[in-house]
Amino acid sequence: MNTRRPRRAVPVGDTDPYRPTPQRPVRCRARSMGHDTQFEPHHHPWGQVAYCASGLLQVTVAAHAPEAAPAMETTTIVPPSRAVWIPPGARHAVSMLEASQLYTLYIDPSVVAPDWQRSRVLVVSPLLRELVLGMELPQHVGDEERQRSISTLVLAEMAHAPTQPLGVPMPDPQRGDRRLRALCEAVMNAPAQHATLAEWAAQSGASERTLARLFRDELGTGFQRWRQQVVLAHALPMLARGAPVSQVAAASGYASDSAFSAMFRAALGQPPSRFGPTGH
Repeated sequence: MNTRRPRRAVPVGDTDPYRPTPQRPVRCRARSMGHDTQFEPHHHPWGQVAYCASGLLQVTVAAHAPEAAPAMETTTIVPPSRAVWIPPGARHAVSMLEASQLYTLYIDPSVVAPDWQRSRVLVVSPLLRELVLGMELPQHVGDEERQRSISTLVLAEMAHAPTQPLGVPMPDPQRGDRRLRALCEAVMNAPAQHATLAEWAAQSGASERTLARLFRDELGTGFQRWRQQVVLAHALPMLARGAPVSQVAAASGYASDSAFSAMFRAALGQPPSRFGPTGH
């Protein structure tokens, strides 16, 4: 099994200067982040959009759950053509898989629609990208009227942005089964390794039967379907950044482009060629 490389934790920093309000519901924060750095799990009372103008992010968001039940996490690999919506109050962590120009939008709860209480992956249109970058232009930063105008357009673009299934459910790090968590992290780090659950079980300290039950109980799915989601989560960012289908197929552990394309079409209903940098 591959092991996760250690990442350097960086503080979230003072968020007060970027706190959104009903009068100014969208605030933008831009930072250049080095490779293999991360923000430890934290939460805000406002919503958040994590977007990188360059680089590659990994965003983990915990879903709400009853106190007695493990909370499922969703881990998403995010290229520059996509962004992750994080609902108000949701616990989340952000890691840089490459040196990244990170833009964080803080969204006041007063403008969050009732059906936006779960995380989702947004396709970033050219207009939304330019609006986000424009919020941080020196001539715009101190102009509150212009910021409010841009905020209105940002919210409209977000509301109409297509979504994509890039997220992978993960067990709760505190209350989930540690053996299942370790297996899931190992598979996430080796998406091209098409081992069976029995082969993974031999290295996990749990039987195949036990792991199959844990997948059903904690993640609500079987191992094969879950692993397919891992493959898609790694393949979609590569396609979104313009990688050829043949390269993505090889990186996903497929011996032929046709086999990869057949799996992709069966899972998402469209061929991989539709998910390029300008695809929706």
